[in-house]
Amino acid sequence: MAFDPSAAAQPGSGVFGLPHSADEAAVVLVPVPFEATTSYGGGAARGPEAILEASRQIDLFDVETGRPYEAGIHMLPIPEDIALLDREASATAAVVIEAGGVLPGRPELAQAARDVDRACERVNAWVEEQVSALLAGGKQVGLVGGDHSTALGAIAAHARRWPGLGVLHVDAHADLRVAFEGFTYSHASVLYNVAERLPEVSRIVQVGLRDLSEDEHAYADASRGRIVQHADADLARARFEGESWAARVRKIVEPLPRDVYVSFDIDGLDPTLCPHTGTPVPGGLSFQEAAYLVAAIVRSGRRLVGFDLVEVAPDPNGGEWDGNVGARLLYKLIGWMRKSR
Repeated sequence: MAFDPSAAAQPGSGVFGLPHSADEAAVVLVPVPFEATTSYGGGAARGPEAILEASRQIDLFDVETGRPYEAGIHMLPIPEDIALLDREASATAAVVIEAGGVLPGRPELAQAARDVDRACERVNAWVEEQVSALLAGGKQVGLVGGDHSTALGAIAAHARRWPGLGVLHVDAHADLRVAFEGFTYSHASVLYNVAERLPEVSRIVQVGLRDLSEDEHAYADASRGRIVQHADADLARARFEGESWAARVRKIVEPLPRDVYVSFDIDGLDPTLCPHTGTPVPGGLSFQEAAYLVAAIVRSGRRLVGFDLVEVAPDPNGGEWDGNVGARLLYKLIGWMRKSR
């Protein structure tokens, strides 16, 4: 039977209700159900499943990007071994998080943090291997987290394929902390690890920041322009004083190089759109502001080579709003990535 993009999704169908296999699809999504270092609200490990379920309700024609589904989109099976590793590492991390981090005179906390770091290293290596293999096979790749720490391997794979890569980072948080709570690969340290470990990344542009430490701000200042920050307060003030979003987006995009990777933490949005994400913060981008920003990368002539979407956490009471917003943002990211190929 021919696929009908206007029909209801069939039982057991793939992401967005599509029938494509990984071999057939031009776009392959890698789900990573891992959140061991989450230090506040949990649930991001169930993000891939929530997005997959919600995606089947989305209409496949997009007025901006057309018919990205026609190229084929496939989400890999949610990896049970990573989910098991998450449960084990989360239990180990909980002792450290409850203590407020690794404390002097508590060697058991230091050992627990090392054990969690080893689990994170396994996830990072697995993600980088998966993404690198898909890129080598000619696929366009998006990662679906999981907490933000899961993005490191995907950014590494893209940066090594496109040296000089720029990262557009949308987030309420700067994620530039050093070994937060004793975890080297903390969700709060992922952009610090990108900056320190991936010299192939030429620039990081951060948008929507409204909860960061003084040390993170100083680290960006000391980067000599490699890290550019756009605080939410500055974006709001410019808007209140009459600057259009289009004008501000031109300033955001201007320092990015030709090849761009988008790292999108869902808490970069207004938290009414993602109320169950782990660390919601008042303020943030509207859905349309975020979509316009992603589109502006492509409209500027740059190439969106890959992305991650992380920190989507479903409603523990069964509501589907967070997954719905995540799935719609995911489709926008895919659509603009396809248009810029």
